[in-house]
Amino acid sequence: DGEMAARIARHRARRPAEWATVEAPLALGETLRREAATDRCLLVDCLTLWLSNLLAGSEGADERFEREKTLFLEILPRLPGQIHLVSNEVGQGIVPMNALARRFVDEAGWLHQALAQCCERVVLVTAGLPHILKDSP
Repeated sequence: DGEMAARIARHRARRPAEWATVEAPLALGETLRREAATDRCLLVDCLTLWLSNLLAGSEGADERFEREKTLFLEILPRLPGQIHLVSNEVGQGIVPMNALARRFVDEAGWLHQALAQCCERVVLVTAGLPHILKDSP
């Protein structure tokens, strides 16, 4: 919709000009496999938008969601270079009224738990303040 298009435009405009940008609305795992390299730092912004794209898809969305999530979680620990993942914490509010919103909150929580297990460092940022949840040397 128009509001989301404006958000995306603002987000794109704030990116530094020297950053190479690859937009991967669905095939995140395959994109990371292609783009990751020992001398590269990748920023994925953001996982909850990727999750929304997968869950709100058309016919066959459930199968694609499972396939893409599985691929992403299998590939991530084996990627070279630095990978920084940004996501929104959506499970700390009230339980949503509709089934799709509840599924989104649940899937985001499960994704975050799986990522916390395989990532070396996990930081929760609240009010601009970082809270280190996990920091492996």
